[in-house]
Amino acid sequence: MSYLRRASTRSLIIVIVAVCALAAGGAAIATAAAGGGPTPPPKPLDQAINDALSVTPPTGVTADVQFTNNLFPSGALLGQTGSALMTGASGRLWLTNDGHGRIELQSDAGDVQIVWNPQMISVYDASSNSVYRANLPQQTSSSGTDTNPPHTLAEIDSFLTNLGVDWALSGAQPTDVAGQPAYSVSVSPKHDGGLLGSLQLAWDASQGTPLRVGVYAQGDSTPVLELAVTNISYGAVASGDVKVAPPAGAKVVNLGGTPDTGSSTPAVTGLAAVQAAAPFTVVAPDTLVGLPRKDVRLVGGNTVIALYGQGLGGIALAERKVDASTTGSNGVLSNLPTVSLDGLTAHELATQLGTVLEWQSGGTSYVLAGSLPASAAETAARAVK
Repeated sequence: MSYLRRASTRSLIIVIVAVCALAAGGAAIATAAAGGGPTPPPKPLDQAINDALSVTPPTGVTADVQFTNNLFPSGALLGQTGSALMTGASGRLWLTNDGHGRIELQSDAGDVQIVWNPQMISVYDASSNSVYRANLPQQTSSSGTDTNPPHTLAEIDSFLTNLGVDWALSGAQPTDVAGQPAYSVSVSPKHDGGLLGSLQLAWDASQGTPLRVGVYAQGDSTPVLELAVTNISYGAVASGDVKVAPPAGAKVVNLGGTPDTGSSTPAVTGLAAVQAAAPFTVVAPDTLVGLPRKDVRLVGGNTVIALYGQGLGGIALAERKVDASTTGSNGVLSNLPTVSLDGLTAHELATQLGTVLEWQSGGTSYVLAGSLPASAAETAARAVK
């Protein structure tokens, strides 16, 4: 939380895009544009997933990639589009079967190196000579070495049934990706999905390797984020291809990852209790743009988080007493375009998947975020008195 209050706009955007690009777990990612190549036989979705999980993973993956970023509309950023992560770029991917990988994106502004292992991910952006690092959640295993845990069709069916309560799933569609026979599936929210239209994934029918991940906004057939393979091969990958250190002089930004020692102040819940405990006047309206307040809590003794609505279509409102890290031009979104909120000046990050607003009033700093259009987010912000 302390990092998010101090981070520059550039670092926040780089982290958001990098996480989206690696949302499929750091596997080889590709666009599933049909190229007239061989396609696998039709299969039910559960069987296609079961077969993919049953194969022995390849020793390594090497691929040419094309990353496309349509997340930020024209004018959403002020002079911060030089990075390959902002504008999109071509590059290379290397992946080993022990959880190590690297994506190199190349652009005139300088390369971007995304390197990960089972413990950590780092993003080096040459355009700012900065490296951003974060620890990854750790998974425990009774064996400690099993990278392909056992599963059954019954377990997969149960998972798909539970997923289908809130998400609409397509079947396993036979296709080809970069010349590889593959299956693709589309997943879209049934309700409360905000601006998210669908998530699309494809995987190699014979290798089980994910071959496509795409994020689509509502009503748009063009992906918001996409990483595409133009050529892919399987085989051993040298350790030097996935273990690349940033330049010695790069600025290092650590994105959290501090172990939880259990000494942090426990959250206070309930509006009355939060108002009594917070070191500032808490607003937290009953509703925002028709969405009822579902939860409010004081986190860390100094930040109030209020949640409205439910699902991806909800709104989060953070309130905090203004201090040296949030005053004036030091706010989280202080380098972004400004909008007027009934006489107050707010900074706004508007994307195809949602909007974030930051402003200050009466000695309190506010951040409002939700998967909703900028106009709706601004209306919600104006209701925070």
